[in-house]
Amino acid sequence: MKLQTLEASKFKEMILAGAERLEKNAELINSLNVFPVPDGDTGTNMKMTFNSGADYVRQSSETHVGELAQILAKGLLMGARGNSGVILSQIFRGFSRTIAKENTLDSNTFAKAFVGGVESAYKAVMKPVEGTILTVARESALAGEEKAKETDDIIEVLEAIVEEGAASLERTPDLLPVLKQVGVVDSGGKGLLTIYEGFLAVLKGEAHIEATQEDVAEHVHAAFDNDEEHPISMDDITFGYCTEIMVRIGENPSTDKTFDYEGFRNTLNDMGDSLLVVADDEIIKVHVHTEDPGQVMRLGQEYGELVKIKVDNMREQVRELENRDNKGQVAVAPQAPAVEHKSYAIVSVAAGEGMINLLKEMGVDQVLEGGQTMNPSTQDFVEAMEKVSADNIIILPNNKNIVMAAEQAASVSEVPTIVVKSTTLPEGITSLLGFNPDGSIEENEQQMVEMMGSVTTGQVTYAIRDTEIDEILIKKDDFMGLINGKIVVSTPSIEDTVKQTLLQMINEDTEIVTIYIGEDGDADYVENLADELMDENDMIDVEVVQGDQPVYNYIFSAE
Repeated sequence: MKLQTLEASKFKEMILAGAERLEKNAELINSLNVFPVPDGDTGTNMKMTFNSGADYVRQSSETHVGELAQILAKGLLMGARGNSGVILSQIFRGFSRTIAKENTLDSNTFAKAFVGGVESAYKAVMKPVEGTILTVARESALAGEEKAKETDDIIEVLEAIVEEGAASLERTPDLLPVLKQVGVVDSGGKGLLTIYEGFLAVLKGEAHIEATQEDVAEHVHAAFDNDEEHPISMDDITFGYCTEIMVRIGENPSTDKTFDYEGFRNTLNDMGDSLLVVADDEIIKVHVHTEDPGQVMRLGQEYGELVKIKVDNMREQVRELENRDNKGQVAVAPQAPAVEHKSYAIVSVAAGEGMINLLKEMGVDQVLEGGQTMNPSTQDFVEAMEKVSADNIIILPNNKNIVMAAEQAASVSEVPTIVVKSTTLPEGITSLLGFNPDGSIEENEQQMVEMMGSVTTGQVTYAIRDTEIDEILIKKDDFMGLINGKIVVSTPSIEDTVKQTLLQMINEDTEIVTIYIGEDGDADYVENLADELMDENDMIDVEVVQGDQPVYNYIFSAE
C-alpha cells in the first residue's frame, strides 16, 4: 500500500480520526499531569481544542488541501483552551501556513508542513521548555523530513513521524526532571502523538471516518456567522446589505499594495456599520453592513484576491419576516438593550458564585466561569469581549493555564486589549486595586502588574494519587498546601495543612490575610482560624470571603 498524493478528502478523514482518537484517550492523558491535584486537564483541553478544529473541517466542503488546513487552523485558534491547547493550535497554524497554496500534498510538502508547525509553536512560546509537547513535535517532524528525502510514500513519512514521536515521548522524563521524579511522560506530547496516530490509522486503512456533513453549506468563521442576524424592522436598517468577503493577501496580480490593517479598517468604517475585520499574514476577513457591496469588494481587491463573497439584502429579509409574521408563523424577539459604552471594560475568569460576585462588585464587566478544571477557550474570550462596548479592554485570566488563550483573544481584538497575566484569583483581585479608569492602557498595565506582585497566594486541595515532588511525600487523599503554585506541605489533616501553609506565607511585612472559603470549606472553622491568626499577630487583619470555588477548599492571599 502506497500513497504518493494526499487529497483534501483524505486529509479531512485524518483530522476527524485524530479528534476521535484524542477523545477516547483524553482521560489517560489527563492522568499524566505532573501535579497530583484534581485539575489534570491537559487531555480535556487538547480534546476540546482539536474538536473545535474538527468541527470547522466537518462543516466544510473544501477540496483544496491548503484551504482545508486553514479552516482547521482557524477552528483550533478559536477553540484553544489551556496552554496545551494553545500550543496545539499554533502547531497546526504553522502546518497550515506551510501548505496554504497546495491543492494536494506529496511526501515532501507533507513533511514540510510538520516542520512549519514546529517553527510556529516555538515562536509562540516565550520560554520553550524541552521535554514537553514542543520536543515531541520537533523531533517527530525532523524524522518525517529525513524520511521524505528517501521516499515518495506519504504513509512511510507519517510512520517515521509517529515512530519518532513515540520514542521522543519516552525520552521526555530524561529532559524534564519533574517527569522522571513523578514517573510519567509529558501529557501534552502524549496528546500530540495520539492525534498523529489517528492520522496514520486512516492512511493505513485501519480506521475509516465518514467525512460527510449534515449541512454542506460553506463553513463560515464563527465571528462572521450571521445566520441569526435579522434586523427587526425597516427602521433599524441604515445600510441594507450585509456583506462578507475573504481576501487572500497579495494574490491579485494587478496590485502590489501593502496591507495596512488600521487604514483598511478606517476606510471600511466610512462605508457602513457593524464592521468586523479579522486578519493575519495571509487572509483578511470582513463583515460590514453597507449600501455598496461592490465598493467593499473593490477595496479588498486592492490588497489581494477575493476568495469568498457573501451578500445578503437585509431589507428583503425584513419583508420575508413581516410576511411570515402576518401569517402568524414567526414571533420576532425584541432587541436587547444597548450596552453602555465605556473607556475601559474588564474581562476576568473565576469559578464559584462568591468569587464571580466579588469580581463584579470590583468593577469587572464580564466574568467567564472557569478555572482549574474548566479553561475558557479563545472563542469564549472573544464572545465575552463582544458583549462589552469600550475603547480599551483588560483581561485577567487568573490561572497560568488560561494566559495563552487570553493572549490569543487579545491578538484578534478590534480594540486595544491587554492581558494582565494573573495566575491566581488573589493576583487578579489585587491587580484591580491598581486600575485607574482615567489612566492610559499602558499606565494601567504597569500599575496592575505592580499591584499583583505584592500578593502571595496560598491554596489547599487534596491529592489524587501517591507521588513525591521536591522531596515532599504525597499520599492519595492527603491535603496539600501550595504557595504561588508550588507544593510546600502535604498531610492527612486539612487543619495541619492549612496552618503549615499559612505559617510559610505570613512574615513580618504581612498586613492583610484574606481567606476564600471553597465549596468544600468550613465557614465555622475559618472564623475561628481568623480570630486565632489575629490573636497571634497584632499587626495583621484577616478578611473572610465565601468564594464557593471548586477544587480548592481554601485559597489564601497575603499582602
